[in-house]
Amino acid sequence: MKKLAGYARLYRIFAVQYMKTVMQSKVDFFAGLSGFLVSQAAGLAFLGLVFRQIPSIHGWTLEQMLFLYGFAQIPRGIDHLLTDNLWMVGWQMVIRGTFDKYMLRPMNIFFQIVCEKIQFDAVGELLVGVFFVGRAVTHGVVRVTFLNAFWFVVSVTAGSIIYTSVKLVLASLAFWIKDSSPLMTTAYDVADFAKYPVGIYAKPIRIVLMTVLPFAFVAYVPAAFFLERANVWKTIVAECGVAAVFWVFAYGLFRRGLEVYESAGS
Repeated sequence: MKKLAGYARLYRIFAVQYMKTVMQSKVDFFAGLSGFLVSQAAGLAFLGLVFRQIPSIHGWTLEQMLFLYGFAQIPRGIDHLLTDNLWMVGWQMVIRGTFDKYMLRPMNIFFQIVCEKIQFDAVGELLVGVFFVGRAVTHGVVRVTFLNAFWFVVSVTAGSIIYTSVKLVLASLAFWIKDSSPLMTTAYDVADFAKYPVGIYAKPIRIVLMTVLPFAFVAYVPAAFFLERANVWKTIVAECGVAAVFWVFAYGLFRRGLEVYESAGS
């Protein structure tokens, strides 16, 4: 009973933390959202200018590119919303020793980290993603069927896991190098390439996007299924396989990092 009571107290702590996060500065939220939407508008304007000169890019029409662009934002937005606190592990928790608080609680440490913060800036990514996926449906770019809806949910879930796995791998490196935030920032800059067909990039970039940082499996690969360019086995099933492999590796590295973690005061 005492153990259950302890868990109940911990869950209440996380609930309070959640409400504090919700009530944090609305000004910061809307400023972040506005900045994100402006940057997305600039990127889309550039895409529109390109398609005024050419009919397609590597066989992809403007409408298909807009679907891919929006589709890529949804799993990234979910990851951003739910697991953004992993950035703090790579940036300052390990080097400052504030990671100690997780080690002292009788609860899964990864669960504690992700439950401590909800990042509502992700709303912008989700809104952009839903808008362009919905636009693709209304313009007949993708067909709405029960099977497509099912695979869409599976794909978005797997894509979110890929994003989280990459973030967890890079955050976990802080247990050895103390500050891994530059690596995390670089990786998420590379993730922007996933908004476009992988075939337009040079071979080294394609290899990175398909292996080391498998962001191509988040949107480009599964998008081929919804655009009827490839079957489910070569797209969404492959995406799920990549998500499973990277999650097992990421969580294993994280657990190994916990074993070697040393407090800043030790």
